[in-house]
Amino acid sequence: MFTYQAPKNLLKDKVILVTGAGRGIGRVAALTYARHGATVILLGRSTETLEAVYDEIELNQWPQPAIYPLNLESAGDIDFCHLAETIETEFGRLDGLLHNASLLGELQPISQFPTETWKRIMQVNLNSAFMMTRELLPLLRLSEKASVIFTSSGVGHRGRAHWGAYSVSKFATEGLMQVLADEEDGISAVRANSIDPGGTRTSMRASAFPGEDPEKLPTPEDIMPVYLYLMGDDSQNINGQAFHAQQS
Repeated sequence: MFTYQAPKNLLKDKVILVTGAGRGIGRVAALTYARHGATVILLGRSTETLEAVYDEIELNQWPQPAIYPLNLESAGDIDFCHLAETIETEFGRLDGLLHNASLLGELQPISQFPTETWKRIMQVNLNSAFMMTRELLPLLRLSEKASVIFTSSGVGHRGRAHWGAYSVSKFATEGLMQVLADEEDGISAVRANSIDPGGTRTSMRASAFPGEDPEKLPTPEDIMPVYLYLMGDDSQNINGQAFHAQQS
């Protein structure tokens, strides 16, 4: 497991946007960032789940978060422009962006893969990450030390039969991260890296491996050290790298 002991105030005064913040790894990352001092913008399609995370942060008296409901499956350029405008108005800058939201889809061979499912997965996992990052870059560049984290997968490094659009979208995500990292290197304080969470106790994992015993998997809480490391200033010189949350 990736080991990192984060200082209590690692993210103090930072403004961080987390996508897919209502459930699973996104929810735990949002709570973890808030616990370490960040003002977290909770983005997801379900207002109800986002409000539950908001309430938990408030209950613990961590910095007051913000909620931004947005369905990435249908979002386009204008939606991400509005997101950037809202963040600029409310906060003036953005210090961190965690692209966590993803769609898995059904596991099936390419020969049988539905076009519409392919498009949906690419829209959420890749296209929305591209459009959002593009619109938020001016705000990220205003930060003294900004971090963009993309969520990868083992099947985004080596293709696997039946993983279809999900696998291809994660290969492309790695490419997007590397291009962004290279472009920002030397011209801004924005760094970009990726995290492969590995097999983790989430609903997505359960749908992919229904016969697996979830109790044998690490929880999202267990893999948070790498999420903290890459979002905090201790990693300010790390750029364009792919991390595995369950490997030291």
